[in-house]
Amino acid sequence: MSTVIFQGNDRVQVLSPQDRGLIYGDGLFETLRASRGDLPWWRAHWRRLQQGAERLGLALPDEGMIHAAAKELLDARSQVLKIILTRGESGRGYLPVTGPATCILSTHPLPPPIAEPLRLHWCTTPIAQQPVLAGMKHLNRLENVLARRECADTGHDEGLMRDREGHVVCATAANVFVYAGGQWHTPELSQCGIAGIAREHLLSMLEHVHIGPLTRAGMEAADAVFLCNAVRGIMEVRRIGSVPINGHADLDALQQRFLDAHPFFADE
Repeated sequence: MSTVIFQGNDRVQVLSPQDRGLIYGDGLFETLRASRGDLPWWRAHWRRLQQGAERLGLALPDEGMIHAAAKELLDARSQVLKIILTRGESGRGYLPVTGPATCILSTHPLPPPIAEPLRLHWCTTPIAQQPVLAGMKHLNRLENVLARRECADTGHDEGLMRDREGHVVCATAANVFVYAGGQWHTPELSQCGIAGIAREHLLSMLEHVHIGPLTRAGMEAADAVFLCNAVRGIMEVRRIGSVPINGHADLDALQQRFLDAHPFFADE
C-alpha cells in the first residue's frame, strides 16, 4: 500500500491524532477502480466528493493537485485508489472549526475475482434513517462494519441491509438491483444508503427502472438480483439466505452491455 497525506494543499508526513475524521468520523471517502495507471471514473467520484463536501461544509483541496498525486501512486496494475477527506484538526468538542481539510490517498490491491455468483445473508443489523446524510459516502460506517461481520460469521459472501421498517436499502458494500415483472427495481435512497457511482452509471443505461421500496418477499421472488459497486462492477446473486435466485437473460445482456461500456472491469 502506498499513501500520501495533505493538509489543505500541503503534503504532510503523518495524520494528526486530533483529526476530526479519526475522532468523529467527520468526513467522506471515495473508492475508485484504477486500470493501467488511469482512473476511468475520476470525474464522477470527484463530483460526488465535491457534493458531499458542500453538504458537510468541508474545504475541498485543489482537484488537479489531488488527481496528479493519485496518478503518481498508481502503476500499470489494476488496483484500488481510496480517497479520504476529513474536516482536519480541531480541539475537543463537536463544534466544527473552519480550517484546512485533510486528504489521504492510498492504493490497495484489487479484491480477488468472484468465482461464483454471490450468496447473500439477511443482516439483522438495521441501517438508520438519516436524510441529512443520505446518499453521501461519509465516514460513519459502523452499521456496515457490524453487518459485514455477520456475513463472515455465517459464511456468506455479502449481506442485505434493511431500515427499521424492513425495506431493503443496500448490501454492506454495494447497491442492489432486482429484476421482477419484466422491470428493473432499485431502492430509493432519500432516507439512508449511499448513492453509488456504479448505480449512477447503470441508471443511465437502463430505460425503465422503478426506484422505490424493496421488501424481503419481493427480493426472494425476483427473477434476477445483482449488486454493484465501483470496484467490482456488476455482481450476480444466485442465493439469498436459503432461497435460490434463478437468474435471467436480461441480466446476462445487461452485464455484457456494462462491460462493453466499461471494459476496465474485465482487467485483473
